[in-house]
Amino acid sequence: MAELYVLYGLAALAANLPFLSDRILFAIRPAGRKAFAWRAVEMLALYLLVGGLALVLEQRLSPIHAQKWPFYVTTLCLFIVAAFPGFVWRYFWRKPGL
Repeated sequence: MAELYVLYGLAALAANLPFLSDRILFAIRPAGRKAFAWRAVEMLALYLLVGGLALVLEQRLSPIHAQKWPFYVTTLCLFIVAAFPGFVWRYFWRKPGL
């Protein structure tokens, strides 16, 4: 049960991570100002990474239950909702030029 809470916390952190730095693809290439498209690509990459971790955890506990597209759309939307605090901090609370 603790693994589930760790996974939830990791997913919330991963959803907000693209909004915390101006480096493209997590410190691979520095950028002056990172465009929102790069942040979206990073969010998608982190969604897939956290989803893979969840799949591994599920596989450890029981046989994997097959999912169809509505499951993935729903979890992607929840991941985007979890990114809201980082989005607000980046675009609404920060002073221009920081």
